Amino acid sequence: MILQTAVDTFLCGCSSEKPYSDCCAPIHQDLREATTAESLMRARYCAFTKGLIDFLYNSFHPTTRRFQQKAAIAQWASANKWMQLEVLRATETTVEFKAHYLNANGEVEIHHEKSTFKRTQGIWYYVDGRLLS
Repeated sequence: MILQTAVDTFLCGCSSEKPYSDCCAPIHQDLREATTAESLMRARYCAFTKGLIDFLYNSFHPTTRRFQQKAAIAQWASANKWMQLEVLRATETTVEFKAHYLNANGEVEIHHEKSTFKRTQGIWYYVDGRLLS
């Protein structure tokens, strides 16, 4: 337990400058803790950095989840070294962001996306995203 507490005091992987325990950890444990589309998007990015595949899968909106494959999510998460998240714009239901990462060849890449989120029965979910560059 001491090790887990020490790990949770490190800055969150979502680039919020907050400790993980005060930022994405509660959302990773319970989707209802995401109070905005942006907070869910940050938790999803952080989940990629931590390999939390079940969380990523479960945070897809129920209408789009069936089109997702956990193996593909796991492959994308583990094939890249996630470096930094930039949130560019956020509205109530959309978030535009840039996810900086090293690909499998060690090359820097940027995933620039405008994501759409929907709140269903009080829980925010990721619906889809449109690549911008």
